[in-house]
Amino acid sequence: MTRLDAELADAPLSREAAPGPLLDLLEAREVPLGGVRGITVHRTLPQRALPMVGAWCFLDRFDHTSAVMRVLPHPHTGLQTVTWPLEGDIRHRDSVGSDVVVAPGQLNMMTAGRGISHSEFSIPEEPSEMHGLQLWTALPAGVADTDPFFEQHTDLPVYRTPGLAATVMLGSLGGRTSPATMFSPLLGADATIDAGARVTLPLDPVFEHAVLVLSGALDIAGTTVESGPLLFLGTDRSELEIASTDGARFVLLGGEPFDDDLVMWWNFVGRSHDEIVAAREDWESGTGRFGSVSGHGDERIPAPPLPTVRLTPRRRRA
Repeated sequence: MTRLDAELADAPLSREAAPGPLLDLLEAREVPLGGVRGITVHRTLPQRALPMVGAWCFLDRFDHTSAVMRVLPHPHTGLQTVTWPLEGDIRHRDSVGSDVVVAPGQLNMMTAGRGISHSEFSIPEEPSEMHGLQLWTALPAGVADTDPFFEQHTDLPVYRTPGLAATVMLGSLGGRTSPATMFSPLLGADATIDAGARVTLPLDPVFEHAVLVLSGALDIAGTTVESGPLLFLGTDRSELEIASTDGARFVLLGGEPFDDDLVMWWNFVGRSHDEIVAAREDWESGTGRFGSVSGHGDERIPAPPLPTVRLTPRRRRA
């Protein structure tokens, strides 16, 4: 998914160590993606107060009862895209030759590295139920310019404990490990808790964690969290006690605090203003860095204008 909002376009990403366990509730903001697809997403990462959770640097949720996703070819650098549909199928095509359909419960993961382009279209291409998540993880400096590649995983492990089942998208939870390729320590899990259940989840205390409720409501350490905002939990938690009166579905994200200072603008993640400028120029001039996506002819999304100030890393406040 391409990032077309102007908000935060001049707010590059950096981080400082999360100061132990926290309970910070961060509201989602509505971002219209416009164009012929005309959908609105709810964005919880990045935030001005919280640019990242581990290497997770972007989190959009789309939830529509009647919509068409039509995302034309657009570029990425320095990141991995993680597409997680909850309802409805998505066709993914990219410049390394992938052409696949991803369905709920299946993981699409694209490593952009030095540069890739891709498109995403809902199936069928007519108004229908659409619900899902689009996430990005930042690549650490040593692999940020790796060759691009794509992977799809249709059989993911499930962590189970009485009252809860969690599909492990990335990383490990309770001894269940995803086969997805990672370049920094991460966790991503889609979990369902039964009505009336109280569960203790094992966590890595080195990680910082966050929870996004998808449906229902959770009680987390005495805080009631409903669908919408992101609850940032900080670090230094070896377990997390959760409960739900009526049952709930939620995503648990985690990762080792990310050390690199990042500049993130449009669909590019880099380390400097000049790196972002070069990526934009390469896309606009068609140098071949990003390849081409078959089936679209000359159609693609142009890059927006750069801001009039230099992009510099910014510190978290959460």
